[in-house]
Amino acid sequence: MTFDAPIDRRGKLQSKWDKMEKLFGVSPKDGLAMWTADSDYPTADCVRQVVRDAAEHGVFGYSWEHEPYLKAVQWWMRTRHGWDVDTDMILTAQGLGNAIALCIDLWSEPDDAVAIFTPVYHEFARKVNAAGRVVTECPLKRQGDTYAVNLEDAQSRLTGREKLLIWCSPQNPSGRIWTPEELRSVSEFARRNGMLLISDEVHHDLIMPGNTFTPLALAAPEGHDNAVYLTAASKTFNIAGQRTGNMIIPDPALRAMMKNRLHTLDYSPSALGISMVTAAYSPEGAKWVDDQMAHLDRNRTIFDAGINAIPGVRSIPLQATYLAWVDFSGTGMSHDEVRDRIRDIAKIAVSPGPSFGTGGETFMRFNLATQSHVIKDAVERLQKAFGDLQ
Repeated sequence: MTFDAPIDRRGKLQSKWDKMEKLFGVSPKDGLAMWTADSDYPTADCVRQVVRDAAEHGVFGYSWEHEPYLKAVQWWMRTRHGWDVDTDMILTAQGLGNAIALCIDLWSEPDDAVAIFTPVYHEFARKVNAAGRVVTECPLKRQGDTYAVNLEDAQSRLTGREKLLIWCSPQNPSGRIWTPEELRSVSEFARRNGMLLISDEVHHDLIMPGNTFTPLALAAPEGHDNAVYLTAASKTFNIAGQRTGNMIIPDPALRAMMKNRLHTLDYSPSALGISMVTAAYSPEGAKWVDDQMAHLDRNRTIFDAGINAIPGVRSIPLQATYLAWVDFSGTGMSHDEVRDRIRDIAKIAVSPGPSFGTGGETFMRFNLATQSHVIKDAVERLQKAFGDLQ
């Protein structure tokens, strides 16, 4: 099956389509789901074969972080990212959302603060607040079509209560890839202020052609004793529902703490999840990812050309991820008016910019991981919804 083959996800109990009407007021009958970050096409056949084999075998017993799984993670990080990871460093959580929540729970206390650079993935703030901690927002600096970290400004916003800095690389929602120099400066900033650095790198495989991603661990190896690196096959291979993600922790003391917490919580990984990751992190999986990125690059080109033709609207050029970050500030419209036109006229469910924190007020985030004909349809709908702009 190609990335453009039609597939109907409605009625399959998948939140992207079956919760869009409840959350955004857009019916899946005639609307488009372009919000949550999963894909509208099947995963690699090598991953689906694992599921077929498991179903044929018919026994779904306990499993563990076995050597083939750990070796597959190790192989992927080395061959795709040039990062040599010792298998002893790899721990498994129920997805990276769970990993972030575990880090907040383990390495901070109620009423402590957690720093984030906004606009950023809305789940960071939600998880901080849900844990009874306080969010310290450090706004990124908008520089034309990109963002920069303003550490001088960020320093002025710290209260001294911050125990963690949750970092996003590549950046969601802007698709920004941080340079090694920027990564080193953020690592030093965290250490200087006594904050453990949690680096969410879930989109690290979704790199647009012509761009290069550097893992934080390679850019700032001197920060290993003060960092936890989070990676997953979930976004890359569209298997987020299997709730399997990795916490790569080089520092033995930090790793022992997290391993003990996982043991205390009686956590063990999903047998099917780790089998699917093992299959994904393979030469066949790598070829599928390369093909997927060519498809996403085509979608990006179609979407940006159509959106940027609307007066006052600008789609930030993506370096990574499949999430278009679109600025509507040039229209002069309020967020509510933009939202209403997208919802009621275009009938598209999107992620609202304000949910990503300070700096997201005039934006909307669109998921491009779908068939190209859907992207063309979305562009036509949006051009119609804003067709009165001159």
